[in-house]
Amino acid sequence: MGIPHTRLDDLPDLIEVQKKSFEWFLKEGLKEELLSFSPIKDYTGRLELHFLPNYTFDNAKYTVEEARIHDATYAKQLRVMIRLVNRDSGEIKEQEVYIGDIPTMTDKGTFIVNGAERVIVSQIVRSPGVYFKREISPAGKRLYNATMIPNRGAWLKIETDSNDLIYVKIDKNRKILATTLLKAMGITVGEMETLFTHFEFLKKTLDKDTAETTDDALIEVYKKLRPGDPASPQGGRQILEARFFDEKKYDIGRVGRYKLNKKLNLNIPKNQRTLTVQDIVASIEYLINLTYDEGSVDDIDHLGNRRIRSVGELLQNQFRVGLSRIERIVKERMTLQDSETLTPLNLLNTKPLVASLKEFFGSSQLSQFMDQIN
Repeated sequence: MGIPHTRLDDLPDLIEVQKKSFEWFLKEGLKEELLSFSPIKDYTGRLELHFLPNYTFDNAKYTVEEARIHDATYAKQLRVMIRLVNRDSGEIKEQEVYIGDIPTMTDKGTFIVNGAERVIVSQIVRSPGVYFKREISPAGKRLYNATMIPNRGAWLKIETDSNDLIYVKIDKNRKILATTLLKAMGITVGEMETLFTHFEFLKKTLDKDTAETTDDALIEVYKKLRPGDPASPQGGRQILEARFFDEKKYDIGRVGRYKLNKKLNLNIPKNQRTLTVQDIVASIEYLINLTYDEGSVDDIDHLGNRRIRSVGELLQNQFRVGLSRIERIVKERMTLQDSETLTPLNLLNTKPLVASLKEFFGSSQLSQFMDQIN
C-alpha cells in the first residue's frame, strides 16, 4: 500500500500565528498602549495631553525589495490624533502628529530592517497569576510561599518562615510583615479576625507587628521600599498605588485575572487588570490554609503554567517602553514652556519611540537574522 501524499496546498500556513499576532498589534495593541498612557498631565494637573484612539498609517516609503536594495527599513509611518487641553483657559488644541515608523511585517512573516531580513522569535514565559509552592527548611519544617506574577509590573511574594511568621516581598525588596501590608491597605485587626479562617496563625505575625494604625503601616512600607528617604503616610500610599493598583504600571492581564479568580475562588470582574485588596487578602488566606493541609501547591514550570509571547505582544511591550520615555519628555516640556504657545506637535519628541523599536529589532535576542538556508 502506498504512502499517502500530502499536497503542498493542504499544509497549514506555518506563519499564520505570526501574521495574526502582528495584525493584533496594529489594530489593538497600539490602541491599548496609547489609551493606557492617556492623558499625560503636568505636575499641577493644569495641562493634559490625550492620545486619541483614531490613528492612521502612511504607506511604506519603500517596497520590500527597495528596502533590501537601499539598506533601509520596510516600515509605515504612524500618525496619531492628539488633543492638548488647558484646564485653566478651557482651550483645546487637536493635531495629527507623526510619532514614529513602525517596522511592517512582510508576507513571509519577516521584517526588513536596515536592508536585512529579520524574524522575531516567540518567547515562552510564565503565565500571569498566583503560584503556591512548598519548600522544606534545613530543620525539616514545611514552608510555603505564594508568588503573584503580572504581565507588567512588580512581583509580589508572600512567604512563611520557620517561626510561622508571614512576610511579603515586593520585587525582591526587603521583607515586610504581611499584617503591616494589610494595615497599610486599611484593614483593621478586627477585620482580619473576620477575614481569615485560621486567624490564630496570623496572630503570631500581628504580635511582632509594631504598626498600630494605617499611617504607621504606610510609613513602615515606605521605609522598607525607600530606605534613607524621608517617610510619610502619603509616600507609602503612593508607592503601593504605583506598584499594584495603577493601570499604567501594573497589568495582571486577562489570563492572569482568570487564573487568580479560579485559584482563589474569587468573582472579580475580568476587566479588572490591576490587583485588588481582595486578591492580596485571598492569597494570604490560601497560604495560611496550606499550612493546615487545605488547598494545593502549583508546579510553576508545568507547561500548563507557561504561555507563548509572540511578535505582537513583544512589539507592544517595546512600544510601551518608547511611550514611557515620551511621557517623561512631555511632562518636562509642559513645565518649562509657555502654556499659551504649546501645541501637541511641539510637545512630542518622537525620537525615544523610534529608538526603542530600533533597539528591539537591532539588539534583542528575540530578533534574529532570517536563515536563508533550506
